Amino acid sequence: MKAIKIIECPRDAMQGIKTFIPTEKKVQYIQSLLRVGFDTIDFGSFVSPKAIPQMQDTAEVLAQLDLSQTTSKLLAIIANTQGAEIASKHKEIQYLGFPFSISENFQMRNTHKTIAEALISLQEILEIAVKSNKEVVTYISMGFGNPYGDPYNVEIVGEWTEKLANMGVKILSLSDTIGSSVPETIDYLFSNLIPKYPNIEFGAHLHTTPDTWFEKVDAAYKAGCVRFDGAIKGYGGCPMAKDDLTGNMPTEKLLSYFTAEKANTNCHPISFESAYNEALKIFNAYH
Repeated sequence: MKAIKIIECPRDAMQGIKTFIPTEKKVQYIQSLLRVGFDTIDFGSFVSPKAIPQMQDTAEVLAQLDLSQTTSKLLAIIANTQGAEIASKHKEIQYLGFPFSISENFQMRNTHKTIAEALISLQEILEIAVKSNKEVVTYISMGFGNPYGDPYNVEIVGEWTEKLANMGVKILSLSDTIGSSVPETIDYLFSNLIPKYPNIEFGAHLHTTPDTWFEKVDAAYKAGCVRFDGAIKGYGGCPMAKDDLTGNMPTEKLLSYFTAEKANTNCHPISFESAYNEALKIFNAYH
């Protein structure tokens, strides 16, 4: 039975909500996710509170989580070396997530850096991670196209993958920021990159409309991808998305797909149902 890593992303689901979700509500929700058996929980971020006000209490959330009964690892998003330094001081965090965009426009919008500056930051973050016994998950954001007219094709993605591999990147998640991925591109990228870079663990962070999730997951999985990001009910997604229906890959769809494929996600159905109900409560109250 093939083992699948599901990365649940409550941070991605919550970060765009304007109303501040109380810290204790976040803790309660994330605690329910920790019982499910997800490989990793993308639980918060150490970025400027001005940029993402919703995540300003990430350290407080972390301090209140009970991690004694979970097998899930914790991932925090950082946008620069300062964030990496702060996150690396928390022994409970295993992964530092860095969004590296191959769209110059989006890199500036997202981290106020050029691509060249972001590469310098990434090199420093990789060094911080080694010293603090963490791993870095590098996201190629705008990995399936962008709305700004920046150059994009699969060869560009391949060139950047080679550069990142040479820098020592070990986990690389191809990220669909605006729902622009199509099965043909997903299949081409994963089926070409996975065999070429056996030392890199490739992931899929796909955004989708409700009626296109299956073909995207199917294309990535059949091309060899076994690491998938999701968020319950597809909450969240990029605020720049033009289509209100475009959100994160719904975790419940991922789980149903892999159940049908007889793959092992390590997720417990009853615990997931409980977490799903917690998600409905929190997002209905604060969305």
